[in-house]
Amino acid sequence: MKEHILHPIPPFYDKESKILILGSFPSVKSREQMFFYGHPQNRFWKVIASVFSDKEPDTVPEKKAFLRVHHVALWDVIGSCDIEGSSDSSIDNVIVNDISKILKVADIHGIFVNGKTAEKYYKRYIEQELGIKAYYLPSTSPANAAWSVEKLVLNWGKTIGSIFGTEGLISELF
Repeated sequence: MKEHILHPIPPFYDKESKILILGSFPSVKSREQMFFYGHPQNRFWKVIASVFSDKEPDTVPEKKAFLRVHHVALWDVIGSCDIEGSSDSSIDNVIVNDISKILKVADIHGIFVNGKTAEKYYKRYIEQELGIKAYYLPSTSPANAAWSVEKLVLNWGKTIGSIFGTEGLISELF
């Protein structure tokens, strides 16, 4: 059964943020934890830690510290929607988040979308308004079983690194 849910997690960023990664909408587990990528099978933290050649953070405070050290901002494209559980395919009646509030404070050099759903809604509702292209990153969701962690790390490192003129892993950038 679908229910209308308002995004409960505030954006994570500060004035030092250089990279903004946008998901679609938080999973049930993320909403319970009140932080991004909270489902234990989501590979986001494993992938981003590998991209930055760092230890994978475990707790929410460790995740926040990791993001600060590596100048990464996180939020989601969708601010509210009708959704069944955590299923991106069930999303409708979308209202997007106001990404410009991050851009007014942070020195963002690149916006990246984690997965096809985030990309779809970013392109539909935000890209033209902001006039900023978002770069697609394959989803770290366990539903994206075609992409191994290793393949995700290589793609994410190359895509994020391309914005900063580097090849591969970007651990030396900041």
